[in-house]
Amino acid sequence: MQVPQTGSSSCALSVVIPVYNEEAGLDALVARVTAATAAIFADRYELILINDGSKDRSWAKIRAHAERDPRIVAIDLARNHGHQLALTAGLHHVRGELVFVLDADLQDPPELLGPMLAKLSEGHDVVYGQRIKRHGETAFKRGSAALFYRMLGKLVDTHIPPDTGDFRLMTRRVVEQLNAMPERYRFIRGLVSFVGFSQVPFPYERDARFAGETNYPLRKMVALAIDAVTSFSVVPLRFASHLGMLFGLAGLVSLAGIVWVWMQGGTVQGWASLAALILIMGSVQLLVLGVFGEYLGRMYMEAKHRPLFIIAEVRRHPVAGIAAVPDDPAQSIAGSTGEAIRVAG
Repeated sequence: MQVPQTGSSSCALSVVIPVYNEEAGLDALVARVTAATAAIFADRYELILINDGSKDRSWAKIRAHAERDPRIVAIDLARNHGHQLALTAGLHHVRGELVFVLDADLQDPPELLGPMLAKLSEGHDVVYGQRIKRHGETAFKRGSAALFYRMLGKLVDTHIPPDTGDFRLMTRRVVEQLNAMPERYRFIRGLVSFVGFSQVPFPYERDARFAGETNYPLRKMVALAIDAVTSFSVVPLRFASHLGMLFGLAGLVSLAGIVWVWMQGGTVQGWASLAALILIMGSVQLLVLGVFGEYLGRMYMEAKHRPLFIIAEVRRHPVAGIAAVPDDPAQSIAGSTGEAIRVAG
């Protein structure tokens, strides 16, 4: 397969992988990614592994691989920032003309790089993996994911392809547009869709997790869903308005009925039903306030302009030829792209 021309850059491909508590599968991950990329790009690639505040020995293993292989870049975040911000940190450090993103659990096979590259060479800027089958996942996980993507498609103005994750191959200009977006509550696959350019799906079967347990429990899935909706849609705000109008109309109809009964000389009974209506109305009001509060809270956090992520350390092999060791090796430089660089060796 012919590797696309990448100008004067010596790095043709950057592989970006966020890592959180993946100690058991890291060796297999590095071996498979290295084999898949080296077969096409020889040594003209880099593998960026971002440790997202892992509690196991993931960082120690990442650091060891970086010390042995000049193509591996090890980034250690100061704490756990979450998958989307860890991925953002990696995208800020890419040097390749093409960028390949996948997860560390090997559910997205790195061996698909070749076919995805062939698809990209047809003149596209993004080739995104679209899951046609999900092995090793529960019926609840598959069902909730399907429901989420269908609902998201109805809520947002930007077309976000269903059954997709962050597994994709992109050109450098798409990544530069992503890095120019400073928003904190990031939904990367949605941001990629928002950027535009030519994007095509790549159908594939998602494998079962190679080792360990999932790092995306229900709580994190719900949080990601909220980020997706609030980042790309104001439909919930409109829904709150429509709900208010609906209950207002119901109140007018109820009032008309009460007046009619009174004019007929009757008495409206039902204190229990009245109390139930008051409780329902109170619940609806709190729901509407909660929706407004969710958007307002996100605006408040964005207004602080805090860095998206804080990097404790970046390790590159001396062959990679980057910066010198800082005076204080333990120093951490805070900032959205700030880094404390150590040259391994």
